[in-house]
Order: sequence, then structure tokens, then C-alpha cells
Amino acid sequence: MDIATFSIGFDHRDRERLHELWDTALDAEQWSDGPITAQFEAAWSSWNGLPAVATSSWTGSALAALEFFDVRGHTVLCPSNTFMATPLAIQAAGARVEFVDCNRGDLCMSFDDFERKAAEHRPKAVFLVHIGGHIAFEVEQIAAYCRSEGILLLEDCAHAHGASWNGRRAGTWGDAGIWSFAATKTISTGEGGMVVSPHAELIEFARRFRSYGKPAYDQPGLNYRLNEFTAALGVLGTERLDEITEWKNMVAREQLDEQHPNRIRFPEGMVSGYYKYVVFDAIERSTGKVYDEPCHRVLGHDVELPNTDWVAQNHWCVPLYYQPVRERMAQAVAS
Repeated sequence: MDIATFSIGFDHRDRERLHELWDTALDAEQWSDGPITAQFEAAWSSWNGLPAVATSSWTGSALAALEFFDVRGHTVLCPSNTFMATPLAIQAAGARVEFVDCNRGDLCMSFDDFERKAAEHRPKAVFLVHIGGHIAFEVEQIAAYCRSEGILLLEDCAHAHGASWNGRRAGTWGDAGIWSFAATKTISTGEGGMVVSPHAELIEFARRFRSYGKPAYDQPGLNYRLNEFTAALGVLGTERLDEITEWKNMVAREQLDEQHPNRIRFPEGMVSGYYKYVVFDAIERSTGKVYDEPCHRVLGHDVELPNTDWVAQNHWCVPLYYQPVRERMAQAVAS
């Protein structure tokens, strides 16, 4: 089984159905923000458990939430161990970023440091980033603190495809969950995003935000519409997501865990989607680091985040790519 060769998480058994969906878009003469986009949203909502709005990028979904909650001029807390998209979106929405340290065990936001920074900076919102394919281990404590203190909780779920904890999906603890379907993600549409939320007003706001605020132009908005051809990939990927997650977990248990005892270990009831298989020993072949330079250093913030700096230097990613079609082809040739 060749799990180490890079492969986009598209199952090539779905090519015929993909072409059928594309033909539907061609026949309908509606190439953007149409019925296939609505089908993708419905599929994601069913899988994730919350109403969903699709956009052309993670950034579009993040900005929709940040604009809806009106963070301009306020402080938003953010882990430094994340992709630069997270703090850059906060800045683009007119808020001030303050960074929080992570835990070494799960690479995600430290509740202890979050509590300290919340008391110091009195933020309006916080971004909790689920790193590597699993849910942040301290999500319950962080969500409870946010509820008690009136802090908005935004979940960055860009890595969390397939993740669950006792059956609960990422993005459902906070006020909004922001998903990415960029080219390397567990399921990909090439580019694309999704915002999910229990707040009906945010969902309606996001629908207009992605299209310049139309039709009334009485709210902010830019062009973050999703085209129908991209949405078709999302429909098929969502249908395959549980299968992909099960396949990756099977490979992790049967092939990788015994080789890598010094790895991230998950709490009882947690399932990782294995966007990354993270270990804490140097390995000969790594797909690199999840992140090798903390955001607070990129942006020149003078703040001590020792765990974040440690994680950047002391983790590696074992290749684990979903490609069952190649596996079956190899088996057929061998037989």
C-alpha cells in the first residue's frame, strides 16, 4: 500500500459522477452560486451538524464571520502555532491580534495561556485552531470559559475534516466554524471554504457577504462566491469523507503506530481525520512540519510562547495519503 506518495484526496472512482455534475452545470448555464453549491452546503451541513454557507476560500468564510461579529477595533486572540491565514484575516477585519501559546501534546491552544491572555487583553473573540486533523484537546474548557465571559469563539477547522470527539464534529463548540477545501486538504475542491454556525443571522449574513452584500447592499460584502464546478468536487468529497477517515485510521493503526510510539496520542473517544500524522522524533522522510515558523515571529510580536517555539522545532509529519484506487490497481496487477 503506497501511502507515502502525495495524492489529493479525490477518489478517482468518482470521475464519472464528477463529469455528470459538471455537465449539469453546463446544461443549466449557471456556473456560479447555483444548485450544485446548494447541494454541497446541504451535504456539509448534514455531515457537520450545523447550517453551512460555501465560499470560494477559507478567507471568505473567516471574513464573513469576523465582519458579522464586528470585531473591528477590538482584540482577537489567536494561537501562534497556526497558518498565517488566521492572524492575517483578523487583521484584515480591522481587529488587533494577540497571540496565545499552544500545548506540546496536541499542538493546539493552551487553555492556561488562553485564560491568562483573556484576562490581560479582554478580547471580543478568540480563534481556536484544530491542528493536524484532530480536535483541540482543551476545546471544552475553552468553550466554557468563552460562554462564561461573553467571548466569541471561532473555530478554525481547516485541518479537521473527518475529526470527531464522541461523535461531535469540529466547528460545533463555538459561534462559527471555518473550513478550508484548499488543494492539500483531506478533501479538496482546489480552493474553497465553508462557514458553519448555530446563529441563523450569521448564515444569512454570510450568504450576502459572499456576493457583495446583494441584493440590498445594506451590509459589507465582497466576491467570495463558489463556482459550480468547484462545488461538484465538494459534493463528492463530502460523500467520501467518512470512508477516507476510516481508511486513514486503519492505515495508522496497522502500519504507523507501532513504528512511531512518540506521536500525538488522542483522548478516549477522539477520531482524527489525519490531515497530518504528527510525531516527536526526527524521521528520515517527513512531509515537513505542520508549521515551522510561529506566526508571532513572522509578525514580529514580542511575546514569550515557549511551547510554540518548542513545537516548531520538535515535530515531524509521517506521509499518509489516501489513495485506495492505486492500492487496488496494484493488487490486481499482482494477482
